[in-house]
Amino acid sequence: MSGRVLLAAPRSFCAGVDRAIEIVERLLEQHGAPVYVRHQIVHNENVVRRLEGLGAVFVEDESEIPAGEICVLSAHGVAPSVKEGAEERGLRVVDATCPLVNKVHAEARRYADSGHLVALVGHANHVEVIGTLGERPDSTVVIESAEQARALVTDKPIAVITQTTLSLDDVAPIVDALEASQGELRRPHADDICYATQNRQDAVKAMVAEGATLILVIGSETSSNAQRLVEVARSGGAEATLIGGEERLGDELIAGHETIGLTAGASTPEQLVQSVARDLSERGYPTLEEITVAREHVHFRLPREVARA
Repeated sequence: MSGRVLLAAPRSFCAGVDRAIEIVERLLEQHGAPVYVRHQIVHNENVVRRLEGLGAVFVEDESEIPAGEICVLSAHGVAPSVKEGAEERGLRVVDATCPLVNKVHAEARRYADSGHLVALVGHANHVEVIGTLGERPDSTVVIESAEQARALVTDKPIAVITQTTLSLDDVAPIVDALEASQGELRRPHADDICYATQNRQDAVKAMVAEGATLILVIGSETSSNAQRLVEVARSGGAEATLIGGEERLGDELIAGHETIGLTAGASTPEQLVQSVARDLSERGYPTLEEITVAREHVHFRLPREVARA
């Protein structure tokens, strides 16, 4: 069989991930090892292992970092109490939080301080949501489903914010349910949804529309946005699976599929995509066609601690 591969564009690293990784790399270059990072800098095992090889040390709590050392906060953001605790312990804090996540944190503070109940749409156990909730925990409630939205009881006006790695499709039914049960509310800004999340999900939909019956998503199990790409493909009627990208594909996985879609989560290195594409070419899929739904030209400034003159 001579099959074809549809390659999603955009795919792999987004601007926030690029920025976070570069921050750790520059700190290692400027200060040497070790550089401590609170939580995985981004949710990809390949990236974490590479940075560990350069001298990064990943911990789950700032209390594990010796006093006086550098503490990098991951791209997902943290509650204010984490920053305060790190500074009280004498750690040199470098914040690698994605600017889009910081924007949502600022909205949480503004809405709560103006008397609103903040409805945070997202996954309660996701590290980004935990950090955002920490801004105003007494004035914020996490909503994971339309059922939870309909069950909410409050006499406060409601303002909605979202986990950035959801999509418009994820958020819309929950916000609609909130509005139906609570009446008028402040809807989330369109740009609360990460542009990279939306673009990558749109590319998956386009590959399914172009005839891909199997979508391979390269990413780690801990990556929320990669997991959602799998769900989007399945909801469109294709088979889909999450793969690490470093192992050879099993024959049974690709058997019977003439057109395979290939994409990667926003924290997945591009070299893993190219490795899988080569594997597929050697396995009878020599035709590679890029499916482009958007062009990304976003770049975020580095923090002053690592910016070169």
